[in-house]
Amino acid sequence: MTDRQREITERDLFRGGEIRQATWVGLLVNAILTTFKFWAGITGNSRAVIADGMHSLSDLLTDIMVIVAVRFWVAPPDELHNYGHKRLESLISLFIGVLLAVAGAGIIVDAAGRMDDRTNEHVGSMPALFAALCSVVAKELLYRWTIKKGVALKSDALVAKAWDHRSDALSSLPIVVAVAVAMWVPSLAVVDLLGAMLVAGFILYAAWGICISAIRVLMDSGAGEEIHARLAEYCGRIDGVKGIHALRTRYLGQGLHVDMHVGVDVDLTVGEGNDIAHTVEDALYTAEATAYIGVEVFNVLVHIDPWSPGERSAVR
Repeated sequence: MTDRQREITERDLFRGGEIRQATWVGLLVNAILTTFKFWAGITGNSRAVIADGMHSLSDLLTDIMVIVAVRFWVAPPDELHNYGHKRLESLISLFIGVLLAVAGAGIIVDAAGRMDDRTNEHVGSMPALFAALCSVVAKELLYRWTIKKGVALKSDALVAKAWDHRSDALSSLPIVVAVAVAMWVPSLAVVDLLGAMLVAGFILYAAWGICISAIRVLMDSGAGEEIHARLAEYCGRIDGVKGIHALRTRYLGQGLHVDMHVGVDVDLTVGEGNDIAHTVEDALYTAEATAYIGVEVFNVLVHIDPWSPGERSAVR
């Protein structure tokens, strides 16, 4: 194992520990909320709160999935997975996104199906109202803490979990309205249905972003022209580099794998050209390069090509 591979492995193991810790916090909160919502919904005879408890139960299941899967996606490369297992994180993120989309679509279908029914199905009670309010506050706080962790750790799965918490907080808002309306103004209970549809729209929007991000990685999408231009410009400043071409990238999680051909003076020895290649690789792994390019480079493969005066770029 090279020093770079060892560094990546140690960092991934640290990230994995932090992700597990953050997810355990979410799991504990979801377990408490699920139990409390089911109790409040049953004792308060509130179908809405019981349904909200089912949403928290689904969050609990995805928490367990992340805790189990993170041990695999931070594992170092092996004989069958030479580039590591980072795509598993994207696969888990996609699954979370799909669950969010199903939850959002389910809310819309349920609300639309009840639009013609003007009878109030909710029996208001203080335990049910308190459970819904606790859900809004707890899941919003959990979202803010988790999204901060996910961005800092560059974890797609943790960011997806954060949005899952936000969707739970948002979906609890119409539950608060529904229970309050049932208690004080039963004739306006239809507000619950309109609010549920609005919240479902936010949930579907978040699910779309999560799924697109995960699919981008799973489909080997590149970084695009802007980042390619920054990569070429940054590497072109390195001593001995005469030109860059055949630049290719693909996402691995929130980082990049980079392949490029670097042109060097035709009169250099093989050893001297190899030294320049290593200089380019080491430069792209620095924090300075990450800040300049706008994304972290996880892995680099440099091919050296001869370059001679008068040529505008490297040639094969």
